[in-house]
Amino acid sequence: MNFPQGVFEALASAIRAIFRKRMTLRYPEVQLDLSPGYEYDPKKGVAHPGYKGRHILFLDKCTGCQLCSIACENIAQCIEMVKMDGQWPANKKAIFPQIDYGNCVFCGFCVDACPFYAIYMTDDYELASTDKASLIFDPKQLAVPPKMKDNLVQVEFDKRGVRHA
Repeated sequence: MNFPQGVFEALASAIRAIFRKRMTLRYPEVQLDLSPGYEYDPKKGVAHPGYKGRHILFLDKCTGCQLCSIACENIAQCIEMVKMDGQWPANKKAIFPQIDYGNCVFCGFCVDACPFYAIYMTDDYELASTDKASLIFDPKQLAVPPKMKDNLVQVEFDKRGVRHA
């Protein structure tokens, strides 16, 4: 291929691309809808597929059994049980999980291990930080549900593959 032919083919390709719909999203202005988060039903032994993002902890359901910490022990060692102030009817010892997202591998074993449905994984994946200490979420931070996003885009399936709407 000579130089003029190469330039002509590059220009032709660029002109064709102008009239096609964009395949990429302009992140963070537009994001994909990844909900719901990953859940596990220990009674049925069935996992419901979903995106594995930040955890959410239901303080009223947590009994402080430490099964989430034990499940994480040989994988990432990111869950530590910490004492919290206050009276908790379901948790007499008042100990709850604290998660270090600097070490978490988002495997979901902590969700699988909880027999009381106290911990789930949400679709909140924006955990970037410039400070390692801010990646440690205490139980009160884990209890805050992720904020709803209004700029989500649904995914469509067609004969050519997966596309965003």
